Amino acid sequence: MINLSTVAHRDPEILSGAVVFIGTRVPVNSLFDYLEAGESLEEFLRQFPSVQRQQVIEVLEAARESVTTDALAA
Repeated sequence: MINLSTVAHRDPEILSGAVVFIGTRVPVNSLFDYLEAGESLEEFLRQFPSVQRQQVIEVLEAARESVTTDALAA
């Protein structure tokens, strides 16, 4: 199981408690907004250079794991 606490966190002092990539002020939701709009992972990383590729990969893997686990439980 992926531990998201190594790549993302929530702090009430940062962006009103939005979940952000650790070491940045970039909301994790921005990644999903970019992908939903058809933008590439490379474009997201270009627009948000403070986010590391490995952080994004781990968030996406956690999302996949969550969806897969929820689907198996249904």
